[in-house]
Amino acid sequence: MKYWLCQIFGWGGWAIWSLASVYFFTFTPEFYFEGERGKFFLYGLLIQFIWFILATHALRAVLKKLKWIQLPTNRIIVIFVFGVVLTGLLSYYGARFTARVTGASLSQYEKREGKKRAIEMEKTVELKGDYYAHFNQPIVDSTDYKKAQRIKMSTGWYRDTKGVWKYKNFFGGRSWWDVALSFILIALWLSIYMIWHYVLRNQKAEVDRLELEKTVKELELKTIKSHINPHFIFNSLNSIRALVEENPARARTAITELSNILRSSLHMEKMETVSLERELSIVKDYLALEQMRFEERLKVNFDIDDDTLNCSVPPMMIQTLVENAIKHGINKKIDGGVINIISVFHGNKLEILVQNSGTIAEGEEEGFGLRSTRNRLRIMYGEGADFTVANLGDDMVQAKIIMPASHR
Repeated sequence: MKYWLCQIFGWGGWAIWSLASVYFFTFTPEFYFEGERGKFFLYGLLIQFIWFILATHALRAVLKKLKWIQLPTNRIIVIFVFGVVLTGLLSYYGARFTARVTGASLSQYEKREGKKRAIEMEKTVELKGDYYAHFNQPIVDSTDYKKAQRIKMSTGWYRDTKGVWKYKNFFGGRSWWDVALSFILIALWLSIYMIWHYVLRNQKAEVDRLELEKTVKELELKTIKSHINPHFIFNSLNSIRALVEENPARARTAITELSNILRSSLHMEKMETVSLERELSIVKDYLALEQMRFEERLKVNFDIDDDTLNCSVPPMMIQTLVENAIKHGINKKIDGGVINIISVFHGNKLEILVQNSGTIAEGEEEGFGLRSTRNRLRIMYGEGADFTVANLGDDMVQAKIIMPASHR
């Protein structure tokens, strides 16, 4: 539908421009618009309009069959040249033939009218009946000869030496300009058609590329999440195992808390982001499990800006950092340590800090938890997020996340 609207309005615009140029840029516009001549002039424009649509539609069908957009540039240039020439000739001569067959040809009308004027002029100027017999050897100052030449030049009609009316088209060279105009119009149409399809192809390629990137990101995130949950469950079960013999009641409570965490985790598995508030509830349940194991050795502090609770964060991300802090920090210290969890705004960025007792040795390789966090942020936010882990003083490690402060 869009194609046909473009065809109709495009070639219709050319027809209107043709009418306007004749009306505004000729000295005698009434010559083309008044009486019978005006009717044939409009018929001719209508026939050309139809033929331009038919010819370019046929060209489009050939281009689609050739799958031109997949061809190399040199072949496209050849197709362009041949397409312009053949379609231009088809539209010009097709319109001309149709006009003659239907009796709507302006040139044929002018030819008929010219003959009528020639006959009338011949009578008016009172030429001798046999003046044409001497045309093969005219006398320069012959009055009859000059009168006959005036008729011929003004109408295109004259009598041969046998007295038969003949026609000489003094504007015959104009047809080449008409053909050239057809070539120009078809070349313009074909250029717009090809450029439009190149733009569409590039847009589709860009959409396909973005879809592919999105699919790859989703697969990467699923792969990371599939490693997070087993890792989290393994550490949680280890914590519970330590309580089974020492304190069965606490172990039962811990199992209940773990089931709550896993239930939330299963729902989060389907989400790309969750609210910070929901993420912190998982973290608190996890820390409650760990505090059963560490008891007084683990101290936890939360410093959360209430305005940040509705911000979106990747699920299980903070829990992964807390888990990493306990495994590589608190667990290695005989006296245990402290974990601080902080969230604040910095401009339009959300900053999340997870601080824990301990140190990072220089050149120490990152574990799975830190690598997964870094990869998730890269996949989801690209250059819009930043993740760093560094020593903070003599006995404190800080994991800092800076990410866009989007709200759910």
